[in-house]
Amino acid sequence: QVLLVESGGGLVQAGGSLRLSCEASGRTISRYAMGWFRQAPGKEREIVAAISGSLSTYYANSVKGRFTISRDNVKNTVWLQMNSLKPDDTAVYYCAAPKLGGVYPLTTNGYDYWGQGTQVTVSS
Repeated sequence: QVLLVESGGGLVQAGGSLRLSCEASGRTISRYAMGWFRQAPGKEREIVAAISGSLSTYYANSVKGRFTISRDNVKNTVWLQMNSLKPDDTAVYYCAAPKLGGVYPLTTNGYDYWGQGTQVTVSS
């Protein structure tokens, strides 16, 4: 069983920064893609960023140039650095991992393991 634990959320003013962490246990993440999703109230869960085992990355258009996903396979941890935050970034952010290796999925259906989520609130 894979356990994902997010941390680093909080309340920040528009223009500020936060760094989310996702620590995995139960397996090493080195061969697997990892993803960050978010879900705002009344909206569907959407992908924010993903990173493959070979370090290729994907970003949603809404966060390109502001967010950076990275990973440390020794620490079994994935991060999401969020800069220039906007009120529209307010959501619960989730870390996710697929059961199988390969390219990073871009939809929730491609992921099998989820963290509990961490709240990010950006005030205007």
